[in-house]
Amino acid sequence: QVRLVESGGGSLQSGGSLRLSCAASVVTVGRTCLGWFRQAPGIGCEGVATIANDGRTKYADSVKDRFSVAQDNATNTLLLEMNSLKPEDTAKYFCAARVYWAPACLSMIPANYEHWGQGTQVTVSS
Repeated sequence: QVRLVESGGGSLQSGGSLRLSCAASVVTVGRTCLGWFRQAPGIGCEGVATIANDGRTKYADSVKDRFSVAQDNATNTLLLEMNSLKPEDTAKYFCAARVYWAPACLSMIPANYEHWGQGTQVTVSS
């Protein structure tokens, strides 16, 4: 059974940094695409950062140059390093996975992902 468990969320002030982790079970790197999404009231679910099995990454314009996504194959963990956090980054962050399909492996569309974690809350105050 595929299982994704996020951790690392919390509350901090604007300008701070935070690292989110997603422990993945039953995930085969060669046949899996991974990503981070976030949901805030009145905003909906939006893509934050995605990573393909070959290491390619994609970032939302709102977080590029501030966030960095990586996959630690040794621990089978998906990471999201967030720097220079802003109040507008406040949301519940989810990691997601889908069966590998090259054309959609870096997709920012939530509907393209089949498995989701429970989410971890990030709150950034000014």
